[in-house]
Amino acid sequence: MRPARVAAWAAAAALGLPAHGAPMGFKHSWMGMADLSPNWREAFANYAFTARDAVGPSLLSMRSDDATRTRELAELAYTRLLRRWNLPHAQANVWFIGGLGTVRGNDFQGERAMASPGIQVDYETTRVYAMAFSRLYRADGINHDYAAVRLGFSFREVDYDEVQPWFVVEARRMRGLSETTEITPMLRLIHKRYFVEAGVNTTRQLRLNLMYTF
Repeated sequence: MRPARVAAWAAAAALGLPAHGAPMGFKHSWMGMADLSPNWREAFANYAFTARDAVGPSLLSMRSDDATRTRELAELAYTRLLRRWNLPHAQANVWFIGGLGTVRGNDFQGERAMASPGIQVDYETTRVYAMAFSRLYRADGINHDYAAVRLGFSFREVDYDEVQPWFVVEARRMRGLSETTEITPMLRLIHKRYFVEAGVNTTRQLRLNLMYTF
């Protein structure tokens, strides 16, 4: 690894700049993110009011595999960096992500209060990325606990201000709406302030993810 790349990567880590799936940006920044597929459509924005804390609105639309049940969740979400390890050529993080809001569904009337606490653990170098994420979506009579894991590698090393291509595979599952584990291989293009990734999952559905920090 070239010294210039190590220095740039270390500087980005120290500033808290978003990388392969960090759920917030650097201090006093806004982050916008979208995760789009036929059964899962999520969009959120948050403001990092410290280097470790961010808050903002989130909208999530969920649909069962057979398309008979839907959920629409609107919440205020809070993100907290619980722990960070800056290693010589890597970084590891533990995040808390939780929200409070209301959920609607096509199989019950009105709205219900929903809480959604979760934990994300990730590890990354300039060439390898791994992440595990779990979040509980709970309301009266509703349990849609969610879990996902990701593994990825970059095709080549780049300087900090260049676009880097990655190959990422994600497996995810949600209780109560899906009886299968969705696996999606994706191509990701990542830059210092944004990423774009796209793929097709095991049920032949298109998946598109976007993130931008400003």
